[in-house]
Order: sequence, then C-alpha cells, then structure tokens
Amino acid sequence: MEQRLICTLALHLALFFLLYFCGSHSTPFFDVKEPVLTEIKVNALAPDISPSGDSRPFLPLLAPSPLIPFANNTVPILSGLCTLNFSSAESVMVITATDCQASFAPYMANVVCCPQFDATLEIILGQSSKYSGRLALNKTQASHCLSDVEKILESQGANEELQKICSFHPENLTVASCPVTDVDEFERTVDSSRLLAACGRIDPVNECCDQVCQNSILDAAKKISLNGISNKEVVPHGRIDDCKNIVLRWLASRLDASSANGVLRGLSNCNVNKVCPLLFPNMTNVVKECGNVISNQTVCCKAMESYMSQLQQQSFLTNLQALNCAASLGMRLQKANVSYDIYTLCHINLQDFSVQVGSQGSGCLLSSLPSDATYDKTSTIGFVCDLNDNIAAPWPSNSYVPASTCNKTITLPALPTATSAQSG
Repeated sequence: MEQRLICTLALHLALFFLLYFCGSHSTPFFDVKEPVLTEIKVNALAPDISPSGDSRPFLPLLAPSPLIPFANNTVPILSGLCTLNFSSAESVMVITATDCQASFAPYMANVVCCPQFDATLEIILGQSSKYSGRLALNKTQASHCLSDVEKILESQGANEELQKICSFHPENLTVASCPVTDVDEFERTVDSSRLLAACGRIDPVNECCDQVCQNSILDAAKKISLNGISNKEVVPHGRIDDCKNIVLRWLASRLDASSANGVLRGLSNCNVNKVCPLLFPNMTNVVKECGNVISNQTVCCKAMESYMSQLQQQSFLTNLQALNCAASLGMRLQKANVSYDIYTLCHINLQDFSVQVGSQGSGCLLSSLPSDATYDKTSTIGFVCDLNDNIAAPWPSNSYVPASTCNKTITLPALPTATSAQSG
C-alpha cells in the first residue's frame, strides 16, 4: 500500500543560513523512509541551484517570493484596453499562479507552469468568445490582454517573466494565418457535435495513445484552414497549426473552465512526455576521460558526476522525460566514441537527470500524467515526486525507441506505481 509523506520546509531564513553555512545538518530537511510517492511541501522561496556547477543539494530556502498566491495579494493595475472576460477563468488563473509561482516557475516551466499558462490563455479566449463571437484578438488587443493576464497572475504570486519563460508572445493570441476566427463561421464549417463528443472529456493516458481527440482537432483544423482557398492548393503546415489553436479555443468555449483545463492539459501532456527538455552542455571532458578504453574509472565517473550536476540545475522532469533524456545523452556520448555503459559504471539513475531536492540531493521525478503544484495556508508550495525512485538509467542500444506509455513492443524500467487517481 502506497504511502504519502508530507515534508514541510517552513524554516525561518535565519535558521537556513545557520544550518546551511555552518554545516549543522543534524535534522534532515526530508525525512524519507519507505514511501514511493512523496509530496514535497516547501516554503515558497527560491531554490538554491548554483550556476557554477557546484552540485549543492536543492535547498528551496533563499529569498522570499514577493507575492505569495492568496496571501498579501495586491490589486493589479490593468490597461483598461482588454475586453476579455477574466472572471470566467478565475479558477484556472488561481491554479496557474500557483503552478508558475515566482521562484519555481523556471524549474517547473516545461512540465507544469507553461502547459498551464498556455491552457489558461486558450480558456480565457474561448470563454470570452461566448460574448464577442470571435476566437482571436487583433495584434493591439493581444498585446494589452497578455500584459493584463500577466499582471493578474503576478499579483497572485506568479513569476513576472512568464512570456519569456514560456516563449509566449502576443501573436499567439491572434488568428495568425488561420482564415477563420468567427464562431458562427467555425460552426458552419466544422462538425462541432462530433468534435465535442471526441474532446468533451479525455483520458490523459489513453488519449496519448489512441489520439481520438487529437485526430478530431486535426480534422477540424484542416477544414477551417481551407476556407477561402481552392481545395487543390496545398495548405501550409503552419496554417493548420494556427487553426488548431482556434479549434482549442472553440472547445474551451463549450466546456466549463475546469473541464476545459483538464482537456487542454491532457492534450499538451502527450507532447511534453515525448521529448527531453534539457540542454546538453559541452561534454568534452567526459569524452576525454571515458572515451575509448577507460583507463581510470574514478576519473571517468568524477567527470560524469560533474557533467550531471550541470543538468540538475535546469528543470524538473517527468519519469518519461528522464528516460528520453538518458537515452539522448547516451546516444550523444556514443557518437563521441564513449562506447562503454558509463551509466552502470558510474551508478547514474533516472533521478540524476532532474532537479535535486533535500539535504541528500535526491532527484525529483514528477508524474508523467498532468500535475499541478498546491498551496496551503502555511505559505508552502507542494508538488508530488518520487524521492525513492532509484531506477538505473538505461544505456541506449541500437534499437532504442523513445520512451512512451504507448510502446507495446519494448520493456521500460519499472516506473513508480501510480496512485489510485493515476490508473494506467
């Protein structure tokens, strides 16, 4: 039976400096014993991830967030030039403010924050189309509205640079190259009943494999992309992608905000788990010490440890992302003439690819299903990760297939047991 251990790091800043710099670590930050899935709750302060390459443990206690969600909220000063109905998406904006909390947003960006930020904007546009009749903004409106959304989220504790962190621009709120923006025209062109039946509710596991909703979205996007042009013309792929955003906004207009958020997060998660989001720095030293015949195992593993410490400063990962990152790095090393399985030699685990948490520096792998951070009255941000997931990183073979819950022909390392809410 799975156990969940709630670890709360609500330490005063002065105590942190005393413990960290004076070396008095008699009381561990994370008292992990047997649980598989562990909920980490940390004071909403910045993680100490040094850019120097020094592999210090992840100690999320450094500087206070200027604005904690739901506490000490300020009233944002908006432009007054955006006509979107923000109140219709209030519930998901609260989730977004927590998922993109000021200090943690850069480290949760690819897995939690940016997918939630994108979903929130689509929902706001979709819900507002009920009154405006339009599924996109012009460039001027987009600039004002995106700025207003950011100000609202920032007032609730979100990071003030979400556009930069998530590579989101005002143009993303426009129609771009899609020829349809009017709700009535959209519904005349698309079989909206079929689309809603396929996407009104999705299973976040089965959808990534069966792609029932995704195929319906693609079909609808292709249809509206043909508006105004001859069927003989080849539709640019970029136009179809732009029209997919219009389809998502229409879906968000036909569901309540919470249901729409679940659908959009489920769809985005299919793409999140397909890739490795890490940037691999120069591996010259690893190749030098571990390439060809390894003459000194200790020196090789020290070089590998130093390299992994650089990866650990980047981002939290899901289980599947960690598998893909291990394979991607392994293949790069193989191409650079590192033929020996140095993952096994140097005891590299999947956890080692993610941000490290706790005084012992354990890697935190998030669920491969959509997840959110949580916030409670003690001013702590919580997220669920597996601190005891010591699965060895697999060295890639010539027959490597990207990790996916849909690969039926390959055997993946045993991943953490799902909770009752994560069946499958």
